[in-house]
Amino acid sequence: MNAEIICIGTELLLGNIVNTDATDVAQALSELGISVYRYTAVGDNPERLTEVVQAAAQRADLLITTGGLGPTLDDLSKETVAGAFGKKLVRHPECEAEIRAYFDKIGTVMTPNNLQQAMLPESCTVLHNAWGTAPGCVFESGGVMVIMLPGPPRECRAMLKHRVVPYLKSRSKQTIHSRYLHVFGMGESGVEYALHDLMAQSSNPTVAPYAKEGEVMLRVTAAAADEDAAEAMIEPVVAQIRQTLGDLIYTETYDTLEQTCLELLKSRAETFSTAESCTGGLVAKRITDLPGSSAVFTGGVVAYTEQAKQNLLGVPAELIAREGVVSAPVAEAMARGAAQRLGSKYGIGITGLAGPDGDGSGKPIGLVYVALWDGQESFVRELHSNATRERIRLSASNHAFDMLRRVLTGQRVVL
Repeated sequence: MNAEIICIGTELLLGNIVNTDATDVAQALSELGISVYRYTAVGDNPERLTEVVQAAAQRADLLITTGGLGPTLDDLSKETVAGAFGKKLVRHPECEAEIRAYFDKIGTVMTPNNLQQAMLPESCTVLHNAWGTAPGCVFESGGVMVIMLPGPPRECRAMLKHRVVPYLKSRSKQTIHSRYLHVFGMGESGVEYALHDLMAQSSNPTVAPYAKEGEVMLRVTAAAADEDAAEAMIEPVVAQIRQTLGDLIYTETYDTLEQTCLELLKSRAETFSTAESCTGGLVAKRITDLPGSSAVFTGGVVAYTEQAKQNLLGVPAELIAREGVVSAPVAEAMARGAAQRLGSKYGIGITGLAGPDGDGSGKPIGLVYVALWDGQESFVRELHSNATRERIRLSASNHAFDMLRRVLTGQRVVL
């Protein structure tokens, strides 16, 4: 199958909202091994929408539209898309009942125009919407499968997961199965270079790298008769990737560095704490965003000034005077002070210059020291970056979690 996505709504073209629907649909289709060849955004104009739909129908096996299924005058998607395929709209009593029940449930008087949402293309399969009022639908015409989804991202995302993906899987003779490897410490181009021969030779399974915020994700995908067969095809490829990238792979299970650290700490019944300067509590925020973090995180200190570092963490004034506040010894003292004063086994200390202004020491913007104290010794990474303030802080927090997960798994902590 090859697919096209059409996102409908004048607000998209005006830039009033960010079009997350296209991303969500493309990701869902990619998971199923369906290639998306084109994506189009079009306004609430019947003539232009008809033109876009008819052109897509000449190229694609699968056409997915989002938006324009609501009760207002500009919600013309169903009528226009159905008309482009020579289909009429008919009333679906079960959808009408669901719409009425929805308004009864939320205690709001339903205006009559809401019932136009129960009008759907003839001979379609209804995709019931448990997250809003506008149902979606599927119909086929001239060898093209058309799926229409509501535009609100919360509804579209839920409909994809609970309606569209199961429907498409039921129509497929193959099972598409993927494994994910998360890599930290090498950029996308480096990962692709290291795996070039493997990627070039692989067609089933396929190996695809994706640059994420501060890391790289590798997806290995196979098509087979069932999931067990696909997994058997994937495992040798994953083994080759492990052999090539080694401890740069931080997880094949969890999707973030902080989640990986959380699970490792829980399995060992151990805790950590933080002392942050230039990151302003970002490490603490990321871990406490996760459910269950109270079992592994004892607390954090944002010690921004020299006096705060001395008073709250016990960093000696003479050490700051001799080495400078942005230095490896100060980061080590912060990490040790956090662990000792907050009662944790591990301590993280971060000090640096995130910019755009310096501190008068002559040290460059983007210089950051990240330290980890394990109760017996310290490890420090010296980071350099010419990125934005936000990226410098994010990178430092990523390195903090990477150092922690490495010491928890007995790997090289400082690279």
